[in-house]
Amino acid sequence: MVYKRIIPCLDVKNGRVVKGVKFEGLRDLADPVEMARYYNESGADELVFYDITASFEGRKLFTDVLRAVASEIFIPLTVGGGIESLEDFDRVLKCGADKVSVNSGAIKNPNLIYEAAKRYGSQCVVLSMDVKRVDGRFCVFAKGGRLNTDLDAIEWAKRGESLGAGEIVLNSIDTDGVRGGFDLEMLRAVGDVVTIPLVASGGAGCMEDFAELFKLDRVDAGLAAGIFHTKKVGIRELKEYLKRQGVHVRVE
Repeated sequence: MVYKRIIPCLDVKNGRVVKGVKFEGLRDLADPVEMARYYNESGADELVFYDITASFEGRKLFTDVLRAVASEIFIPLTVGGGIESLEDFDRVLKCGADKVSVNSGAIKNPNLIYEAAKRYGSQCVVLSMDVKRVDGRFCVFAKGGRLNTDLDAIEWAKRGESLGAGEIVLNSIDTDGVRGGFDLEMLRAVGDVVTIPLVASGGAGCMEDFAELFKLDRVDAGLAAGIFHTKKVGIRELKEYLKRQGVHVRVE
């Protein structure tokens, strides 16, 4: 049986970890290198590093911070932000990333998913989707949640898999930072149309939210930021709780 994964996420802006609500009102929280070290020692299964304003600001990802983070951890690292070419893939992989997350760059050029999967393998390509309800539809947003692309999220998820993405991270803008639970309706809708691993992001507020999340068989991992950063929930504590609930997690 495959383990369900618990993944903390570092949203990095100007070299600092930040957190907002529904992608707005960002607050400075911590140094990403110190936080990466903490999660590596706390039993996290993986770590995600997003340079959250790289695409919006039209610049390359901060590789100096990334190198420092990668040097502190021994768990898989997924990196995203401003990834628009195979050269960008190559650059972040050489900085220590294990997987590369594409969002706005793939929306602009879907063939990037195919080309990256062909060169590096599907396991290296993560399709990150920022999704929000608009007039009853699940719509994909770009540029850090600022731009409604009018892409249908269900169709985009299917296309991403067909192009070679090895994993989807589904970020619900509606539930981001609200701490009212994961967006189960959205996750079901996407999970019904793809077969690759699905990572849930946005809405975790307590340990019970993860137990509810993993009742959805199609969800492979739960990603969260605020509740882990503020130590409201500890990862080892969460895993012990989930194990008692019958969820198959890796407990050291």
